[in-house]
Amino acid sequence: MNVLRIFSPATVANVSCGFDTMAFALDGLGDEMIFQKNDSGKVTISTILGADLPTNPKLNAAGVVAQQMLDDSNAQFGVDIQIHKNYKPGSGLGSSAASSAGTAFAINHFLNSKYTPLQLVEFARLGEELACGSPIADNVAGVIFGGFVLIRSLSPLDIISIPTPSELVATVIHPQIEVKTADARAVLPKEIPIKRAVTQWANVGGLISGLHSSDYELISRSLVDVVAEPVRKQFIPHFEALKSTCREAGALGTGISGSGPSVFALSKGNDVAHKVADAMESVYKNKGIEYQIYVSEIASQGVRIVNE
Repeated sequence: MNVLRIFSPATVANVSCGFDTMAFALDGLGDEMIFQKNDSGKVTISTILGADLPTNPKLNAAGVVAQQMLDDSNAQFGVDIQIHKNYKPGSGLGSSAASSAGTAFAINHFLNSKYTPLQLVEFARLGEELACGSPIADNVAGVIFGGFVLIRSLSPLDIISIPTPSELVATVIHPQIEVKTADARAVLPKEIPIKRAVTQWANVGGLISGLHSSDYELISRSLVDVVAEPVRKQFIPHFEALKSTCREAGALGTGISGSGPSVFALSKGNDVAHKVADAMESVYKNKGIEYQIYVSEIASQGVRIVNE
């Protein structure tokens, strides 16, 4: 097939305590991308809908990934890319990762699955480097692998898939404000007291154990970030109100998605997740800030083919 349409999911990174090491994919939110194989020998981006992004492939995360994969594989074909963004870049929901990892998946399909999922993450990191200034792996790994992932190591790259409890549901609010990744990283502490570090990695261990055993109470106790959230919450209006209101509505825990401004909550069951959505709306309603709220199951599969 010379035309491929894919769905590339949005992702939540960090997952509270798992700063730069954990992410999960959302089932109900993501981008559609269409790839057309041709004989031009070039990478082109003919359409971008839903966002103001460059169509120059050298300046676009999708274009950079596609070109590198075609060069690396000595491919004798070109590809045209159409990108339909269904959520805004800069949301803290892995917008650039959806483009980067979705492209890696699609080009690999045209190459008859020449590359492994781990290699696809490495290619997708090139798009993240262009978009974010750093070849981060958490969001793109979530897109490629689906479900929850742990980035155990970047060199060599080591990604662990973590089971997802069947009733775990995410609620996400995206305030329509801008939080620059550079600003969010600039406020991070350069050094961490050992007591705080111990607390953080104990929570990561508890969260992973809770996910493996479907222990929702353990998940709830472990969704605590003592490193990034205390300094990053200043960028998100009404953050503390969101946390307390979501907890009262039954959420297991609430945290900043990526570097923000989106805030996620995890709940047991769809009913609670929708109550949490109502709670989020009650905080932001009439505050003069536009927002979007999404309720989504965790995507057991990452990027996927919609049709061939």
